[in-house]
Amino acid sequence: MTVERFPSPPVDGQSHVERLPVPALRGLVSSVWVQQVGRGAAPYTHRRIPNGAVELACTIGAAPRVVGPLAEPLAEVLAPGSVVVGMRFRPGAFASLVRMPASELTGLALGTGELWGRSASALGEAVGGASSPEAALAAMQRDVLDRASAGPPPDALVSALVRDLGPWGATGVTSLRSTLHLSESQLRRRCQAAVGLAPKTLHRMLRFQGFLALVQQAIAQGRAPDGDGLAPLALRVGYADQSHLTRECVRLTGLPPRAFLVETERTCACGHEHAASFTSALRGEARTTRW
Repeated sequence: MTVERFPSPPVDGQSHVERLPVPALRGLVSSVWVQQVGRGAAPYTHRRIPNGAVELACTIGAAPRVVGPLAEPLAEVLAPGSVVVGMRFRPGAFASLVRMPASELTGLALGTGELWGRSASALGEAVGGASSPEAALAAMQRDVLDRASAGPPPDALVSALVRDLGPWGATGVTSLRSTLHLSESQLRRRCQAAVGLAPKTLHRMLRFQGFLALVQQAIAQGRAPDGDGLAPLALRVGYADQSHLTRECVRLTGLPPRAFLVETERTCACGHEHAASFTSALRGEARTTRW
């Protein structure tokens, strides 16, 4: 299994580079990444935003861990010299790799040994003994591919739910019940078991991911994320107005939109590549525009 090379940051800088997973994992995993903090850099505060997904991450030299679907933002400080490899599962997909409902992982960060027992030690050894970040990420993908091949496929109904609740999706939660022929309680149970979140909560997170995709695309293109103003951005994603966006941004990031954009532009404009995430999210808008 080969992995595209990831650039190293300057000795006094940091980087976060995302790529698509190997083809065999793309039904389960939306992106993989390598995050690095230069040895001469200051400690870096990484802000995780609730996105409805489970993430598997390993700081080289430490045990791998699983971060369940977050209910609120999580800030982590990475020391100088840190190298982290990881992957983000599609909402609902991680349930194929564990024998427990995803709701038991919500808001938690657990060592992989707590989920997979002794078999998790092989993952830690393979990642920790890898000769490069690329080799470590390849080892992680091989391990997950082996586990996925031994487990059941993701719940097809939940996959359809996630697709329709995503940015620029076809429906909202109310109409989704009739589309999927489920009662409100059935829909909620199915979503919480597979994703770890209620449908309305997931909808809010996925809508904000659409906003974040527009922001990251603008930064990658060298444009100011709010060049046309926040109100048009809010309406473009599906918020009722700018105030609606403000409330959701504070709830999901801990910051109001202007402060969040300043922080995102400062950290992402130098050494971050998020095209693997925002390109996929923006396909939904492209389909909506065509129709």
